[in-house]
Amino acid sequence: MSYRIYTKTGDKGETSLIGGSRVSKASDRLEAYGTADELNSFIGLLRASLEKSGQEERAEMLEIDGVLNRIQNKLFNLGGFLATDPLVAQTTESTEIAEEEVQILERMIDKWQEELEPVRGFILPGGDESIALCHVCRTVARRLERRMVVLFAADDSAGVKGEICLQYVNRMSDFLFILSKKIAKVRKKSLFLWEK
Repeated sequence: MSYRIYTKTGDKGETSLIGGSRVSKASDRLEAYGTADELNSFIGLLRASLEKSGQEERAEMLEIDGVLNRIQNKLFNLGGFLATDPLVAQTTESTEIAEEEVQILERMIDKWQEELEPVRGFILPGGDESIALCHVCRTVARRLERRMVVLFAADDSAGVKGEICLQYVNRMSDFLFILSKKIAKVRKKSLFLWEK
């Protein structure tokens, strides 16, 4: 028998968490890991847009792509952590985010910030497709953070693992903001500033 992608088990608005318990598709937990999946998809689109870079930009875009690849893999881990029944997560080795991942993002932010000119004012999304996609990813990361705060407030079983996951997503939105400026610099694009 061939493998089928559809199971029909979610036809009535419920799904299974890792561990087997059933929850509503409208639950805070599904909102959280669904948003992690959405962010991962947009980062994939951002990576695809970087392939359109010119030859003189290639080396820096490869470095950026490597960091984004790592983020996509860690977002998959985060999705797995969020999709795991909290009672199961307490008793098993889960794929949450390690504190080292927060530090990696911080190092990239610090490194790029030193290279970039300070900007006075609020930056509007735009400049080119990749820069605009950084801002889309940034705003989805902020939404993911809000969804996780709601989830963890309602279910305090996330503990230290949840705290590190929140730090990671918070730092990721900062990283994506700095990345938008980094790409603008590499591609010699002007930043769009808010005009009151």
